[in-house]
Amino acid sequence: MKYIQKTACIALFLIGGSSLFAQKTEREHVREGNDLYGTEKYTESEIEYRKALEVNPRSIEGTYNLGNALYKQKKFPEAAEQYQLLMGQGERMKDTPEGKQRLAQVYHNVGNIFMNGKDYAKSVEAYKESLRLNPHDDETRYNLALAQKLLNDQQQQDQSQDQQNQDKNENKDQQDQQQQQQEQPQQDDQKQDKTQEQQQPDEQMSQDNAQQILDAFLQDEKDTQEKVKKAQMQQQQRRKTDKQW
Repeated sequence: MKYIQKTACIALFLIGGSSLFAQKTEREHVREGNDLYGTEKYTESEIEYRKALEVNPRSIEGTYNLGNALYKQKKFPEAAEQYQLLMGQGERMKDTPEGKQRLAQVYHNVGNIFMNGKDYAKSVEAYKESLRLNPHDDETRYNLALAQKLLNDQQQQDQSQDQQNQDKNENKDQQDQQQQQQEQPQQDDQKQDKTQEQQQPDEQMSQDNAQQILDAFLQDEKDTQEKVKKAQMQQQQRRKTDKQW
């Protein structure tokens, strides 16, 4: 029984020693990163902060400082990822004045990232959240006012553009209607011309038929007259013959 207790104590000692060693290593990398960050060597500080997070992935200080190092390098999407991780631990960070101050700075930087992407609506919300955590931050208050103005200008510009597009579409519809109205008489004239062209051969055919009928009638009349003359001559000859006889 005593042997088991002694073994358990040794295990706890080793675990505790390992944990203390990890914390010490984490702090060393964070401290080294802070020194490099202070001299504006942001790329080198990023490397040290990542080493600290390899030791402790849930390190608030390492995550916060890494986000700031990435932000200084204008690696905004990567910085936003680190800030999002901190927002997920927001309730935990609010427990201490230092954590609350850091969280306010996180929202401030997130607002700047949205401003850089011209997403003014989201930047306004981020600055408001930062001021809730730190109402005395004049820089955040100024950025909020600027973001609100830019958002208002953007909305007015969008409305103006929408109105221009609507007017453009209406003008196009009117032009199309006018063009259709102008083309309609021409199409009617073309149809009428085609109808007249189709009727002309019929009229020509009717005239030809009438002439043929007239010619046939005249020919029949001529034939009839010749027959009548021939009959009259035969009758006269008979009379002469009768008299002579």
